[in-house]
Amino acid sequence: MIIRLADCPSQPWKNGLGRTREMAVQPSAAGSGDFLWRVSIAEVDSAAPFSSFPGIDRQIVLLDGAGFTMMLDDGRVHALTTPFAPFAFPGEAKVEVTLAGGPTRDFNLMLRRARVRGAIDVWRDAGPYLTDDATVLVYCARGTIGSADGMLHPGDAWRPPPAAAALTLHPGALALVARVEAVA
Repeated sequence: MIIRLADCPSQPWKNGLGRTREMAVQPSAAGSGDFLWRVSIAEVDSAAPFSSFPGIDRQIVLLDGAGFTMMLDDGRVHALTTPFAPFAFPGEAKVEVTLAGGPTRDFNLMLRRARVRGAIDVWRDAGPYLTDDATVLVYCARGTIGSADGMLHPGDAWRPPPAAAALTLHPGALALVARVEAVA
């Protein structure tokens, strides 16, 4: 199934200080307090702190803009200024943000720590790829990607079937691949 970002309504962050577009969530009717995993595209246009998500592991990837510096309450400082480089942090961390320039957009994967684990893989090379049963979403960040359900353009995502499925990255394409597995 192809998901078009334009079809995902903008909604406020949990703390009300920013905006996000939820692309996929499991279970499908889950809210911010009961999802197993969630993929969204956030718009960061001010130095607002991130929402707190206790018990959630988060991964973030810069898509557009100059990015920002994240100051975490554990003393870590991370410059999210390199596009397509995933960064992981705990959802309960207090995160303050300083913009490096103007507004940015980022790709987010959130995982309920006690139930699932996962990662964001970055596919950059043109050619065929095969998803596996851990792949829950393929996001077209750049270029075009052919899937069994049609062509993906920047901002589109694809929810592959639970079994292995093929897709093709065309020259110049870049995909962010969200993978999720149950905790044993």
